[in-house]
Amino acid sequence: MNKSRVTEPNHTFHAGERAVQERAGVPAEWRQRAARAIRAELSARHQDFFENLPVFFVGLQDMLGRPWATICPLPTGAQATRTRLTANTRPVLAKPLDLDLRPGSKAAVLGLDFATRRRNRMNGEVAAASEDLLSIAVEQSFGNCPKYIRTRDVRPPAKPSTPTEGSRVAISDVAVRRIISSADTFFIATLTKDGADVSHRGGMPGALHQNVDGSLSFPDYAGNQYFNTLGNIEVSSRAGLFIPDFASGEAILLTGKAGIDWSPARAAEFEGAERVVDIHPEDVWYARHALPRGVFTEE
Repeated sequence: MNKSRVTEPNHTFHAGERAVQERAGVPAEWRQRAARAIRAELSARHQDFFENLPVFFVGLQDMLGRPWATICPLPTGAQATRTRLTANTRPVLAKPLDLDLRPGSKAAVLGLDFATRRRNRMNGEVAAASEDLLSIAVEQSFGNCPKYIRTRDVRPPAKPSTPTEGSRVAISDVAVRRIISSADTFFIATLTKDGADVSHRGGMPGALHQNVDGSLSFPDYAGNQYFNTLGNIEVSSRAGLFIPDFASGEAILLTGKAGIDWSPARAAEFEGAERVVDIHPEDVWYARHALPRGVFTEE
């Protein structure tokens, strides 16, 4: 989706999103109603929401055009206007991942209040970036329901923040397997020429399954029917994951090939699932201290 389409209900969703909607049986008339929920600017309520979060989850591309999901700590908060979201922050592992932070590069932001399970998404493009600043111009703003969000107590970030260390690892690495097997929450970034997107996925521990061949799978359940993530995968066949360990502050970041399995038999392996998404990792990183110290505690 992009800004020019937000005011045109029949063209709000790009070809990939429409293809997935049609295959999932979403009525064409529904797109007209859905378009009204997607704005080309941040409302006053969303501005206030983003300004009071301790972290953002972001979706960006690297210099090879591959999607990555990562996190931005916000020790001094953020500043939001109708058209811009700005913070004194730097995406975790921005340099080793070679993230494209040049003006005009596609970017996506997910704000999630774990205490209230409220979440809002903002997609756009990088307006400015430096070692301690990230500013993203708004193209789309919309909310999401609280379904599948694990409640956690959220506190102001501790200061100073511990520098994040990162290293490239194999998908079979012991730390990787440990974090994936215990994860109840992860974030997925996707992109096409129409824009970037980052979304939350989760439920119970084991929400992300590691297969014998090293690939990862997760069930896709009924949601808002926008199909931003699956629509982007339909076009690009790629995705990036940010998989945090909220207890230790560690995280796994990876990017790779992605596909949608529509087989009813495969979906039936997961209670309530409508389809399954498979990720074949191509580049995997382990990050120590990825999450700001003391921010998240489980209730």
